[in-house]
Amino acid sequence: MNDTIRACLEHVRKPARYTGGEYNAVYKDKSQVDLRFAFCFPDLYEIGMSHLGSKILYGLLNSMEGVWCERAYAPFLDMEEQMRKRGQPLYALESGDPVGEFDILGFTLQYEMNYTGVLNMLDLAGVPKRAADRKELKPLVIAGGPCVYNAEPMADFFDLITIGEGEEVMPELMNLYRACRDAGESKAEFLKKAAQIGGVYVPSLYEITYKEDGTVAAITPRDGAPAVVRKRVVKDLDKAYYPEKFVVPSTDIVFDRAMIELFRGCRRGCRFCQAGYTYRPIRARQPETLKKQAEALIANTGWDEVSLTSLSSSDYPHLETLCEGLVAKFEPMHVNLALPSMRADSFNLDLAQNIQKVRKSGLTFAPEAGTQRLRDVINKNLQEEDLLEACKLAFAAGYNGVKLYFMMGLPTETDEDLLGISKIVRNVQRTFREYAKNKARGLRINVGISIFVPKAQTPFQWLGQISAEEAARRKEVLMESLNIKGVTYSIHEYKTSFLEAVLARGDRRLSAVLERAWQLGCRLDGWEENFNFDAWMQAFSDTGVDPAFYANRELAPDEVMAWDHISSGVTKCYLYSELEQARKGIATPDCKAGCRNCGALSLTGGKCDV
Repeated sequence: MNDTIRACLEHVRKPARYTGGEYNAVYKDKSQVDLRFAFCFPDLYEIGMSHLGSKILYGLLNSMEGVWCERAYAPFLDMEEQMRKRGQPLYALESGDPVGEFDILGFTLQYEMNYTGVLNMLDLAGVPKRAADRKELKPLVIAGGPCVYNAEPMADFFDLITIGEGEEVMPELMNLYRACRDAGESKAEFLKKAAQIGGVYVPSLYEITYKEDGTVAAITPRDGAPAVVRKRVVKDLDKAYYPEKFVVPSTDIVFDRAMIELFRGCRRGCRFCQAGYTYRPIRARQPETLKKQAEALIANTGWDEVSLTSLSSSDYPHLETLCEGLVAKFEPMHVNLALPSMRADSFNLDLAQNIQKVRKSGLTFAPEAGTQRLRDVINKNLQEEDLLEACKLAFAAGYNGVKLYFMMGLPTETDEDLLGISKIVRNVQRTFREYAKNKARGLRINVGISIFVPKAQTPFQWLGQISAEEAARRKEVLMESLNIKGVTYSIHEYKTSFLEAVLARGDRRLSAVLERAWQLGCRLDGWEENFNFDAWMQAFSDTGVDPAFYANRELAPDEVMAWDHISSGVTKCYLYSELEQARKGIATPDCKAGCRNCGALSLTGGKCDV
C-alpha cells in the first residue's frame, strides 16, 4: 500500500473496505504473469464480497497459468473524495496497482442501478469511458452478469460483453486475447475474432436503426458477427470449476458465510422473474460434490455457516440427503446450515429444524400477490393454503416470526388484489393464535413490498410499469390496509423502480443519459442516501430522452426489441405464449410436470435435471 492510499484511509469511515490483505486473497509474482485482469464490482465492498459469481471467476482466472486476477470495488463517497483530492487512481486490492494499467477490466452488471458506478470507476481509473475512445487493445473493458440480457444502455461503454456463464467463455477469451496481443494485432482485429466465440457480444459490430416513432427498426450485424448471440452454459456442474477457498472479508459484509451452489435454473416459470428464464435449463450438482465443496470451504475459511444457494433451493432433488450428511459433519463443529429460499408449498419442518440445530433463523416466504387470481396471472404456483399450512407447522414447533414478500403494480392488478395482501397477513396471525406452541412470545410479521419492473427476456417484457401517480394511489391503499398490530411493512420507493424499468428495457440512446447522469453526480444509485432522482430527470431532459417511453409503454407484439439479438435460449415465441396465458389468467405447470418446450434444452443437447 502506497503513502497516498494510507493518507486517504485516515479520512474515511470504513477503511477496511480498501486495504486488501484478506485471508485467501491471491498474490502472484509479477514476473511470472503475462495477463493482468481487474475484476471490478460497481458497488461497495460489502456487496461485491457477498457475490458468489465473483468468487467463482476470481478463483477460475487465478487458476490459469500466467493470469493474475485482482479485485476492485466502487469506493464510497468519502473515499472517492479523498482519492480525487490526492490524485490516487482506482487501484486493485491485491497489488495496490492502478487498474488502468491492467490488460483487462472486467465488470459484473448485477443491477441496473450500478450502471453509473461503472462509469465512475472507469473515470477514477483514468480510462476513457466510451469504447470508441479506447483505441488500443489495452486496456480492454468487458462485462458480464445477469443484466447483459439487455445491456444496450451500457453498450457504448464496453468493448465486449459475455452472455451466459463465465466458466465456459472466460478461458477461451483470455487465450484469444493473449494470442492477438502477442501477434501484434489491433483491437479491431481482436474484436472481430472474439465475436466468433460463442457467448461473446461485441456491441460495436452491430448497427442499430430506429423508426420515426422511436422504436427499433433493425439490428444489423457486420464483419461476420452473428445475427444472434446465444448464451454459454455449463452443461455438467459436477465437472465445472468451483473454488475450494473464498477470500475471507476483512470487515462485515452482507452475506458473511460460505456458499455452495446446489443447481442452476428454476423449474417454476414465474412470469416476472428474469433469472427464472435466463438461467435455464436446470443443471444440478450431485450431493457428493456439494459435500466435498462445503467441507473444503469450511476447512479453508473458518466460517461457521454454509448457505445452500440457488434460485429455489427447496426444489433441489437431493436436499434431504445432502442436509443429513452436512448436519452430521458440521453440527459437532458448530457450523450452521442456511437454506435461504424455502418455498411454502414444499416447506419441510423436519428439514428446517434439522439444518438449524446450531442456530435458528426465521421463516421467509414470497407469495408475491394477494389473491389466487393474480398469482395465476404471474404463474406463482402457490396456494394460500400451502402458506398457512407451512406457518401452522412452524408455529406449532415454536417459530414466532415470519417475513412475507409481495409485489405491487403487477399486470392486471386490482385493489382487491392489493387488499388480499392484508387478508393473508391476518390469516397468518389467526394461524398463530390457533396453533402456536408459545403464544406468550407473540408473533412478528414483516411484510416487504416491491414494485413490479418489466424485465427483458421474460413474458412480461412487452408490458409497461404503472405510473408514478397510480403507484402513489396503490401505496395508500396498502398502507391503510396494513395498519395491523404486530405487523411492520416496507414499500419500495417508486422512483428507484421507475429508473430500473427504464434501464431494464432501454436501448443505446440511454448511454448518453447515463453519461450525463454521472456528470451530474449520480453514482451508487442503489443506495437510498445517494440516489438523486432530480439529477436523473435533468439528465433525461438534457439529452432529449423520454424515460416513460421505456418504462411505461406497452410494446407491440411484433416490435423489434433492443435485445432481440441476445438469446437466453428461451424463445421469444414461448415468452409471448406465456404472456397470452397470463392475460387469460391461466397458470402453466412447472417443468417437473413435463417439458414446456421453451427452447432452453437446445443449449445442453437435451440435458435438464428437473
